[in-house]
Amino acid sequence: MKFPWVTARSARRDAAGDPAAASERKRRKRSLLRLRGAMVIPLAAVIGIGGSGCTSLLVSSHSSGATSEIAAPLHTNGGNIVDAAGGTVTITGVNWFGFETSTFAPHGLWARSYKSMLDQIAASGFNAIRLPYSNALFRPGNTANGINYTLNPDLKGLRGLALMDKIVDAATHRGLMIILDQHRPDASGQSPLPSAGMLSEQQWIGDWAMLARHYRSNPLIIGADLHNEPNGPATWGTGNPQTDWRLMAQKAGNAVLAANPGWLVFVEGVDHYQGQSYWWGGDLAAAKRYPVTLTEPNHLVYEAHDYGPGVYNQSWFQDKNFPHNLPAVWEKNWAYLKAQNIAPVLLGEFGGRSVGNDAEGTWQKALVSFLKQRGIGYTYWSWNPDSGDTGGILNDNWQTVIGAKLHLLHTYQFPAPGVRHGS
Repeated sequence: MKFPWVTARSARRDAAGDPAAASERKRRKRSLLRLRGAMVIPLAAVIGIGGSGCTSLLVSSHSSGATSEIAAPLHTNGGNIVDAAGGTVTITGVNWFGFETSTFAPHGLWARSYKSMLDQIAASGFNAIRLPYSNALFRPGNTANGINYTLNPDLKGLRGLALMDKIVDAATHRGLMIILDQHRPDASGQSPLPSAGMLSEQQWIGDWAMLARHYRSNPLIIGADLHNEPNGPATWGTGNPQTDWRLMAQKAGNAVLAANPGWLVFVEGVDHYQGQSYWWGGDLAAAKRYPVTLTEPNHLVYEAHDYGPGVYNQSWFQDKNFPHNLPAVWEKNWAYLKAQNIAPVLLGEFGGRSVGNDAEGTWQKALVSFLKQRGIGYTYWSWNPDSGDTGGILNDNWQTVIGAKLHLLHTYQFPAPGVRHGS
């Protein structure tokens, strides 16, 4: 989900805006019409590298003052993400987008420093960032822009992977986990399947293998969200190598694990299965019958995206039993995976402008309560305020938070792990 998905509102444009917004909005709206049928955590204390081949991470709880260690790398056990010692790890994070757009840098750096942004994310109680990027970020000639170098002097001259290094190193230094998200093939817009335009499937897989190797030494960069929101021609379980997203995900996921056996592989759903339609990337109904099979099966995390009536007024929001009908909708499409102990599921995107008593606010509050009850992790869309149809946690000034949104998310948060080097 991104501000180009706007249907009822115009995407905000400024010098750092995304030129693909208008065409992506129209494409999104056409697709939807066609297919319709806990606690505030301070910066975590951190500890060092253990001698047993795993990294020990210290987690600090603001509510109790207690600390406990988790051990990297992470893997999965049934419906949970767990650490090397078997302890459950729940991701409760945010999306901070921009690397996937024509700025080739996280948004907001025209208004403040990346360090203060990351400090605020961590101090707001989140333990992870889902970081979208486009493959064009790694190509020659795509220079970062929209950065105030007076506020960010140490970013001057950096681009592409070097700039990403700077951001993720600073994030993990603050104890934040990072999920890298291949959001687009290039800055012009999202694609239904990974290969599009000048990006081949081979290059998509090659870029993932490169990133997995590159970040192998940082235990808080925890995994790969292989492709954002498969939709349209994307299928699940058909066996067609040109359209079966499940087969593509297996191929890329195995390449990632060959390069970095410690990573988690996040596989999103599609938008339709057997005549039912759902949000882009949100339909995982076929995953039980046709599971993703990796060479290291205990590294698979399914991922869904889910939105409210502020993005599109789906039929379930118009049901006479709304909002009491929503848990059955979520259970059918993605939550069953954890409930039946098949695999963990992450809600990689959800968000909206209202957390009040209107339909959108009712949906958001019901969803956070459902996630908490089921123990399902999330990365909220978005930290940025410039998501045209959802807004963000930050106000438009890029400095202050929207208290009502943060208050809601504070009801379901887990501590952030961190790494301290040396003894």
